[in-house]
Amino acid sequence: MDVHPHEPQSWRPVCRRQDLVPNSGVVALVEGVQIALFYVPRGADGEVYAIENRDPRSGANVIGRGIVGHLAGELVVASPLYKQHFRLADGSCVQYPDQRLRAWRARLNADAVEIR
Repeated sequence: MDVHPHEPQSWRPVCRRQDLVPNSGVVALVEGVQIALFYVPRGADGEVYAIENRDPRSGANVIGRGIVGHLAGELVVASPLYKQHFRLADGSCVQYPDQRLRAWRARLNADAVEIR
């Protein structure tokens, strides 16, 4: 996961649990940066992933509209424009290693969705 000096070092709420859509993305604006949040139900709660919403190939803010799925055993989102696949865990691109999305740690904390 990339570490950027301007990112928060503590957990901060970005939306509510009820704002999430299972197996789909929603976008939150955090300090001027669009972050795509993906909720994948698993077990009692599920997992939340947070990656940059800006597609590095097109420059468009569309990653949150991508389709979530599995590719070679990894959880990914497909960019809606050029269909390249980004790993939800770390924002790396499956097809093009030079393309990468910033990634944040994310969690569910009671009713809050938080990133770090």
